[in-house]
Amino acid sequence: MQNLILTTTPNIEGKRITQYHGLVTGEAIIGANIFRDIFAGIRDIVGGRSGSYEEVLREAKENALSEMTENARRLGANAVIGIDLDYEAIGTNGSMLMVTSSGTAVLVE
Repeated sequence: MQNLILTTTPNIEGKRITQYHGLVTGEAIIGANIFRDIFAGIRDIVGGRSGSYEEVLREAKENALSEMTENARRLGANAVIGIDLDYEAIGTNGSMLMVTSSGTAVLVE
């Protein structure tokens, strides 16, 4: 299966957009229990950064992008332009983190 082109820019240099398929999104939510488990077992904090915490955030970002990419594929797109990633604390007292990705699914040649 061919990989889609993903970019934060509104166009792709050297490619011509032939069709716009519309907005596509992806979401991932990390629950409070994951945060509690991470903070309870952190042993890899170096310079104020937590490798475990960053890995969970990276995984959530990849899940959101993957869902967005699949939505674009279903529409017949071979690229997603103008991608935006957003991280938001939600739930009671910000107990969960939501990662969303959005962009415009397009067909390029």
